[in-house]
Amino acid sequence: MNGRTLSQAPGIDPAALKAAAFDLSPDPALVVDGEGALVAVNEAAEALFGQGLGLLARGRFRAALPPGSALVSLLNRALEEDARVRERGVEINLFGLPPFEADGAAAPLGDGSVLLTLAIKAGLGTERGGVEAANLRSIVGLGRMLAHEIKNPLAGIRGAAQLLKSGAKAEDAPLAQLIVDETDRVRRLVDRMEAFSDDALPKLDQINIHQVLDRVRALAANGVADGLVLREAYDPSLPPVLGDEDQLIQIFLNLVKNAAEAAHARGDGRGEIAIHTAYRHGVRVRAAKGQALRGAPIEIRVQDNGPGVPAHLREHLFQPFVSSKANGAGLGLALVTKLVAGHGGLIDFESEPGRTIFRVLLPVAPEEGVSA
Repeated sequence: MNGRTLSQAPGIDPAALKAAAFDLSPDPALVVDGEGALVAVNEAAEALFGQGLGLLARGRFRAALPPGSALVSLLNRALEEDARVRERGVEINLFGLPPFEADGAAAPLGDGSVLLTLAIKAGLGTERGGVEAANLRSIVGLGRMLAHEIKNPLAGIRGAAQLLKSGAKAEDAPLAQLIVDETDRVRRLVDRMEAFSDDALPKLDQINIHQVLDRVRALAANGVADGLVLREAYDPSLPPVLGDEDQLIQIFLNLVKNAAEAAHARGDGRGEIAIHTAYRHGVRVRAAKGQALRGAPIEIRVQDNGPGVPAHLREHLFQPFVSSKANGAGLGLALVTKLVAGHGGLIDFESEPGRTIFRVLLPVAPEEGVSA
């Protein structure tokens, strides 16, 4: 905006400015009218707070804020100064979420209303504190919002794939079946997301991790990794992992998809992805619900030779709404992190130009298997 307030942009009415701001902003954004009511929120805000506008807008927004709230001061300053104003380290305590900090910005829209945007600050390390709790809830909220909209097109895709399979040549039938299988898997994931809560645990059983990775490889080779070199180096002696097959596919499909996009970004036709498995002795993590430490020695690495993760994103890469992609929502790695944690595992990464590795560590399944 080059220093202009939203109300000063020439030739654009306030309604158009609101729409443009919402469309372009990757940060949670809310519009508060002159009466203190919440009249609009963008998708990032609905995802952050886990609720749609209808629920968020009940009652007066200003009235819900505690006395002396920095957000009230921020909104008032924007109107008084008729300019965009910022405040760093604002405590956000809204809609029943644990308090967390964000950098706030408020801009008058020319009709008495104010556009409020929030840039969520870094999390609290490995402790699941206020910011992280809000971030995890945002993923759940977004999943619930989208579940119904996803199911209808899924049914159409599945039906079309079955028709294609019935008339396909023998060599094409497996691809049609792959579409059917993946549609069914996504439907199961959507069903789980609808009933999902922060305390929900995946159904854990004995899973052959190499079968999961072979499935992911087949999906990638016929999609996002087309044109790339795909390599694998598996340790055939690995025992089964303790996990949920659908969620494990989701974890590694996300990681391979990101690796493929990075490898394609080279632009020289020499992009590569490598998937490695190994057994790492002595790795232990704390299980869910404060249980004792347990082993997580099954290591899966997804490596690409792309340009690497930008340095300014590395510290925050696993947080929601953080993305290096121009149109990215920044939810993929946050969801991967949540799913890995639900399995009692760990995820980390290392990156430099030409070499990025995401490493997932998972527990070994007990011999008798587990069902939760």
